[in-house]
Amino acid sequence: MRRSSVSTTWLSQDAYDRLQAELDELIAARPVIAAEINERREEGDLRENGGYHAAREEQAKQEHRISYLKELLRDAQVGEAPSADKVSPGMVVTIYFDDDKDDTETFLLGSREISATTDYTVYSPESALGKSILGASGGQTCTYTAPSGADIKVTVVKFEPFAG
Repeated sequence: MRRSSVSTTWLSQDAYDRLQAELDELIAARPVIAAEINERREEGDLRENGGYHAAREEQAKQEHRISYLKELLRDAQVGEAPSADKVSPGMVVTIYFDDDKDDTETFLLGSREISATTDYTVYSPESALGKSILGASGGQTCTYTAPSGADIKVTVVKFEPFAG
């Protein structure tokens, strides 16, 4: 997930705490992976040393995750979901599709990192659906383009702050 510099990600306190713990754990593991790389390096020819390359790849994945989590946590809005008269991040939103009021979906509009702490499906505000309904009011119809290229029309039925 790439976030723009002007967007803010809303996280519940539980999600923030979980992600901070993951970040702390990854940072604490840096010496372990560095030692693994050094140990594998001493095994000999690096061109044919699969263990060395695997350890370097793992280090790169961990550093990418550390960087992502630092940025996410630094810019996150943490706490109670905002209360507003328009759809915004941190809200549970119910929509229906293509004028079919029986074809509804209820989801949380927020960071996908929060999905481990809720039973709701989570859509990012930066997803096609999320972008189309941000700022919408109840009863407003919006259209977004699905990855298949199809234009999909949704109508916002209701929205309320996520209660966790």
